[in-house]
Amino acid sequence: MYSHGSESLIKQAREIQEPELQKFHSRLGKLLQGKELGHETVDSLQRLHLILSATKYTRALPPELQKRVQSLLSSPAEQFQVLSSAVLRETLPLSDQKENYIQENTSQLNSHVAALLLSQAGSRADVTSLCAQLLRSLESRQSEGPANSLTHTLPILNTILTHSPECLTEDHVTLLSKKLVDWLRYASITQGGSTSSGGFFTGPRSRQPVPTAELDGTVSGDFFTVLCVGQGFTEDQWMNVYSFSMLRHWLLTYHFVSNGNSTADTGMTSPPIKTTTFCLPVPERLIASCHSCKEHQPQRVHFEGCNSFTSQMTCSVFSSSPAHRLQLSLSFSLSHSFSNDDRSEVDGSVVSMVSATSSSSRLLPPKERVREKAFQYCQRLIEQSDRKAHKRTDTDLQKACLVEAVCILDCVCEEDASLVYRTFPCIKALFGRLSSDLSFARVLLPIAQFYLNHGEMAAVDCESVWKLVFDRFPAELFNDHFLAHELLRFLRLNLESLQLRVPQYTRSFPNLLKFLAWDSPAVVDDFVDLLPSLVTAGTAVELLHTLLDLPCLSATLVLQVRSTSLPISEPGGRGLLSLDAFRSPSFRGLFLFLLRGEAGAGDTIDRLSTLHELLAETANWPRVVQCAQTVPMLLHIFFNTVITVADEKLLAHLVLVMLERSSLLLNIPKYNKEIHRVFSSHLLRLCKLHPSLVVDQSHELLEFAGATANVYNKEEIYTHAVWVLGEYLSVSCDSRCSVSLITSCFEALEAVLFEITSSAPPPGADCPAPRVVTTLMSALAKLASRSHDLIPRVSLFLSKLRTVTRGGPVAWCSDEEDLVAIVMRGEELWSLLKAPGVAQSVLTPPPHVTTPQWHRDTNVAMPLRLRALTNLTHSH
Repeated sequence: MYSHGSESLIKQAREIQEPELQKFHSRLGKLLQGKELGHETVDSLQRLHLILSATKYTRALPPELQKRVQSLLSSPAEQFQVLSSAVLRETLPLSDQKENYIQENTSQLNSHVAALLLSQAGSRADVTSLCAQLLRSLESRQSEGPANSLTHTLPILNTILTHSPECLTEDHVTLLSKKLVDWLRYASITQGGSTSSGGFFTGPRSRQPVPTAELDGTVSGDFFTVLCVGQGFTEDQWMNVYSFSMLRHWLLTYHFVSNGNSTADTGMTSPPIKTTTFCLPVPERLIASCHSCKEHQPQRVHFEGCNSFTSQMTCSVFSSSPAHRLQLSLSFSLSHSFSNDDRSEVDGSVVSMVSATSSSSRLLPPKERVREKAFQYCQRLIEQSDRKAHKRTDTDLQKACLVEAVCILDCVCEEDASLVYRTFPCIKALFGRLSSDLSFARVLLPIAQFYLNHGEMAAVDCESVWKLVFDRFPAELFNDHFLAHELLRFLRLNLESLQLRVPQYTRSFPNLLKFLAWDSPAVVDDFVDLLPSLVTAGTAVELLHTLLDLPCLSATLVLQVRSTSLPISEPGGRGLLSLDAFRSPSFRGLFLFLLRGEAGAGDTIDRLSTLHELLAETANWPRVVQCAQTVPMLLHIFFNTVITVADEKLLAHLVLVMLERSSLLLNIPKYNKEIHRVFSSHLLRLCKLHPSLVVDQSHELLEFAGATANVYNKEEIYTHAVWVLGEYLSVSCDSRCSVSLITSCFEALEAVLFEITSSAPPPGADCPAPRVVTTLMSALAKLASRSHDLIPRVSLFLSKLRTVTRGGPVAWCSDEEDLVAIVMRGEELWSLLKAPGVAQSVLTPPPHVTTPQWHRDTNVAMPLRLRALTNLTHSH
């Protein structure tokens, strides 16, 4: 895993002796006392980190050295912040100084200190103490603390909420809710610095406050949001951005305050909403730089969203590039509670309505007030998203904010049902505006979640939403990896609701499976969870055909993409035959069936063999091979599910499909054998659960078992088909089983056995497997034991078999040991058939004999006696 040089350094670090380590500590302490910290200090800190991390045991630093390393956390050079944080994470603060340690570090909070404090919280008490310190820092005024401490407080608080929400008390919830309301709704609306470029003519007039602007360049007409831009930003505007990033997580988490200190909130009775992570790029130009104000010098801000589950919640401020730009990178963790989108019919109406409700909300309790402000904030974001941004990166920011806004609206509506009626007009209009543009697909998914959660309550028609989600998204965006992940996760998280409320879901499997056909390794886990919900009595047969045709669908999707990007080959030119066939009108119907969007057009197509010939050259394409590798596992899931929902008639149809499709598969190496193995195991299982299936499908089974060619190219399923005929074609399993049926089955199997044991295999084929031969012999013996008129025919064949093999090697069996085993099995059956009554009892024992299986029960003496008798007989 490591190079030789790396292993050598790690070994040296582990084996360092205490005297040498003390000298190193002393030398590093002297270096840290100097005014200038140069490359030697950096190298020494890196070596110290290696020494501390190379062993699983926690080393303690000398107190003086630890204090000096801790002081580097507030160094103006980020390199020393990173190194000191890494070193201190490998140690623990002195127990008698832990409280002071937390206080000192929270007073100089930055992203690296935040990671350190979280990593060294060794108990819940430590986390509670840290949480209390952070909340106290929020109560202090901005002038009382460092300029950037607040911007690092919210991310670390959010991480604490993620891992230990019980550390919060009701007082903490009230305090943080009030602060979030202030930051979200009452941030200043002027830019955070002078817009003057400086110079000789600078005067008081140029230093007047300048209002923030919208993304389209107009002056902001309402309160500040994350979609407002300016040349500089004030502290409370930064906190507005940070508050919005953690708002949804806060609304989902403050239910779990400490039980001993909490009081029930009337609006908090609904269960938490499912969430997932969804990141969208955010433009470089959320804010422009300020050129003249010293307090707002150009900076590059990297903000890792508050919804991250990592221990290091960073909001680090780095020095800027010469371009004097601020880059805000917001990573939004979005829930699967998605919703619709809307815009105000009259420009500015949303702004005025939002502002008008602010005064009445002041009378609400803190939790209800933060919900109300979240509602207003999201309404304003939706209004701002309708503005034409000047840059593409700003358009990406609008999309990201739309997704988060819709998710927050969904969240507050889950908590307060009265908001549903206020929200739905906005959501409905937003959906109408965006539904025709698939570039907004990742915004439309949250809208679909909103419709799913609240559409029934609002009594709205959701048909157009589900048509978009289950029809256009998979059909046109199957190669969008991000959308595939989010859509499938949406389906998994809402599986029960979709099955109950959305009938389009189960009929959409031909479309949904396009995600699997295009990128099987990435989404196969999702379909392991989804596939059982798609199996119903009405879809089972078509779904089985579709699963078997998944490699064909994969190849067709590749051809569809290539047909739009590659030119049509010229006459005489060299091109893909399959691509030419895809473009040919005569074969268009075959490919259109594979690309259908909804079930119900038919179970399969008549010209499958033609389709497989056209796609023969695609059998070794990596995407097709990967898709084929997932099919056997999905078939197991399908059959395990279908036996719980299907009646006997449907199961009989599935048996027929298995027999037919065993010879109609795309010729991919190993694929056919794997499918035959799956078919054979589940054919056996179905017939064991419902023995009457053998009589129901006796004609098809006999036709399959009577084809000698199946012995050579379908060994696995052929063997099991013969076995179920011999085992379950009996009056004891089905009263409809007649003597004539037994006789016709016997004659078909006898003809096959005689043919394969009297001639060499066809050219290019291997000798029949010994298991096939012995299974045929056993099936004939079983059938003869039920119709004694057939016993002489079986006995004659078995006696001839013994005579033939005495003459030496035979053409139909190349291995001598296999031949001996076959002959031995024939002699056993021949001996049994001499006593017909005994033969039937042994070959087809009644259920009350086979069910206990005393000879296998280790709790009784029967196995021991059988082993003893076996040893005695073998010893002589």
